[in-house]
Amino acid sequence: MKEFLRRTPRYFTSPKQAEQQIPDDLWKKCPGCGELTYTKQWLDNAKVCPKCGHHERMAAAEWIELLVDKGSWQEHDGDLQPADPLHFVSPRNNYAEKVATLQEQGLNESSVSGNAQIEEQPFALCVSEFGFMGGSMGSVMGEKIARAAERAADEGMALVTINASGGARMQEGILSLMQMAKTSVALARLGDVGQPHISILIDPCLGGVTASYASSADIILAEPGAVVGFAGRRVIEQTIRQKLPPEFQTAEFLLEHGMIDMVTPRAELRGVLAKFLRLYRRQSVRA
Repeated sequence: MKEFLRRTPRYFTSPKQAEQQIPDDLWKKCPGCGELTYTKQWLDNAKVCPKCGHHERMAAAEWIELLVDKGSWQEHDGDLQPADPLHFVSPRNNYAEKVATLQEQGLNESSVSGNAQIEEQPFALCVSEFGFMGGSMGSVMGEKIARAAERAADEGMALVTINASGGARMQEGILSLMQMAKTSVALARLGDVGQPHISILIDPCLGGVTASYASSADIILAEPGAVVGFAGRRVIEQTIRQKLPPEFQTAEFLLEHGMIDMVTPRAELRGVLAKFLRLYRRQSVRA
C-alpha cells in the first residue's frame, strides 16, 4: 500500500510565522479612546482618530504638507541657530548639548517660518515644532515670528501662526521672556498696515506663548480638545485652593467663555483658513 505524504499547503502559515509577518506599526492605538485603527487609515485622516476624533500632535513639516498648496512653501530664516548666552547647565546635561542632540535628530529649532499659499491666497506662516524642547519660545523662535510679521506687513499679506508650546525657554532666562514683547510689537505693526494675524492653537499651548503673540490675533482658532492656558492645572489649584472643572483649559472651555473664536477640526482647517484669507484680501483691496 502506497503511503501518501501529508504536505503543508503553501498558503498555510503557523501562528508564530504569522506573528513575525505582521509589522509592528500596522496598528495605531488611540490615546483618547484606546481603540485600534490601521496606521494608514490614521495617517490618511491627518492623525485624527476616526472613532473618537482625538487629534494627535503633528510635526511642523506635517502641518505644512497638510495646509499649504503644493510647491508654494518657501522657508525663511532657516539658518537661525540658538545660542547659549547664559552657559546654562543642569544636572542632566547642558543647554548646548541638548540643542546639538536635537539637531542631530533633524530638528533645527522650535519654530519654522516662511511664505506659502492656500488656494492661491498668499500668506506668511509660522509653525511650532513641539518636538524641539517642547516648542519652547527662545530668542530664535521669537526672532522668526517677529521677522515673519514684519515680512507680512511689508508684502501686504496675512500672518498665520500654528502654536504648540510649553512656554518660554528657561535655559535662556530673561532673553526668552523678552520675546513676548518683541513678537507683540511686530504684530502691532502688522495691525497698523491693516493685515490680519490668524492664530491656531493646538495641543498644548501654554505659558509665555499663550500670554503673548498666540493670543494677539484678529482670529483665534483651536483644535478640538487642545489644552490652552498659561499656568498648569496643578499650579492654579494650589494657588486658589479650589478644584478646577475637568474641562478647564480645553479649547471648548475657552470658546464657551469667549477666549477664542472657533474650535475647528483638523480636516476643516484648510478650508476655513482659505475663506478667511480671501475675505481679508478682498477687504484690503477695497480699502
